[in-house]
Amino acid sequence: METICKDDLLFYISKETLQYEALQKIGRYLTEEELDIAKKGLEWGLMTDIDTVYNTILFEMTKS
Repeated sequence: METICKDDLLFYISKETLQYEALQKIGRYLTEEELDIAKKGLEWGLMTDIDTVYNTILFEMTKS
């Protein structure tokens, strides 16, 4: 049986990933100020209804 590290990431968005998305969508890289705003937006968006996400994941895994 594999040992699971409690600190392993399950989801990760790096500044590099965000900058790539910005370049694709708006044609330029974000400034540090814009990155701070994006970080707050990501945190808010991902945490707004995390219980629904967890419940859906667990339901899908246990429905069979």
